[in-house]
Amino acid sequence: MSQPPVYNLDPQTFWEDPYPALVEMRALGPVVYVPQFDRKMIVKRDEIVAAEPLIEVFSSEQPEGLMTVLLGQNLMRRDGEPHMVERKALFPCVSPKTVRDHWTAIFRAEAEAILAELKPKGSADLFMEYSTRLAAQCLIRITGLETATWQEMDVWSQAMIDGIANYTGDSEVEARCNAATAAVDAAIDEMLPKSGGPRAFDMITVMLAAGLPEVSIRANIKLTITGGQNEPRDVISGAIWALLTHPEQLAMVRSGEVSWMQVFEEFVRWLSPIGMSPRIIAKDHMIGDVALNAGDNIFFMLGSANRDEAYFENADRFDVTRDAGKHIAFGAGPHFCAGAWISKAMVADVALPMLFDALPDLVLTGDVRLGGWAFRGVLNLPCAW
Repeated sequence: MSQPPVYNLDPQTFWEDPYPALVEMRALGPVVYVPQFDRKMIVKRDEIVAAEPLIEVFSSEQPEGLMTVLLGQNLMRRDGEPHMVERKALFPCVSPKTVRDHWTAIFRAEAEAILAELKPKGSADLFMEYSTRLAAQCLIRITGLETATWQEMDVWSQAMIDGIANYTGDSEVEARCNAATAAVDAAIDEMLPKSGGPRAFDMITVMLAAGLPEVSIRANIKLTITGGQNEPRDVISGAIWALLTHPEQLAMVRSGEVSWMQVFEEFVRWLSPIGMSPRIIAKDHMIGDVALNAGDNIFFMLGSANRDEAYFENADRFDVTRDAGKHIAFGAGPHFCAGAWISKAMVADVALPMLFDALPDLVLTGDVRLGGWAFRGVLNLPCAW
């Protein structure tokens, strides 16, 4: 029995590009300890896939964790029956049938309106004016927070994302997060009395109908705004950037040789928008000869698993012809992302094909910046057409 190898890193360098460090971590073994975050990290795919269903060991219930403290105890921070109760309550909003029969048409209408405004401009930062706006406008409809603007939704999401990834304890980041959660609560207050209706599928309506207490409704809406805004935004922007910088692959998609869903699956493998999922060790456990002790805080490094050399040849290469089916960008256990079907429809069925159809001569006009490791994506997308 031993402790995991220690891996020292510079947090800023890791934020700018985590992948070189993750390659070195995987070479050390499936588990490493990073002093700068005071966390043990599981960095290989097999060990994450084996660990994630073991909720009696790898617990999501973290009453002192940043997500719980800042957003409230949501379904991501529950295990077992309490988790399934909240997941079942949300299902009528996010089921594949609801996505197919209800949300996809709404997403298309939102994209059409945005593209109609964009097309005459000839140039824009598509990160903000397309990806961010579309993700936020769709999220307003999904959550039921109809009084919010897309700009507010984006600000709230980013502030909460920054807050729950604030492992260095920055007080300004925490303050922005608290302001955002207060604003979300105010938006929920406005909509609670107005929600309902036999054809309504928004989160507030379905969770009220299921009898969830208000405190759980609030926490789950905040959770959804974090991942539900940033993840599709970052996948839309990132996939546009990836295709424009790999024109031979874009040509294969345009010709029909490769589907938009293949683009989606390969992109979330290659540049996982959610790179990490935290857990706490509920009882002593071994991975190989490495000891995990009760009370340890650990990270499942999803972004590392999705570039695990044991599963993906030339893993650092974006390749839409690859079979990316073994990626775990949405998780690998009972906490598999409830919004996966919504994300796939929004990105692969709507955002990407509609953009490239509307703007067939789309080109990049400047450098694109990337950042993040717990949550990673492009930060700007200057384009012209």
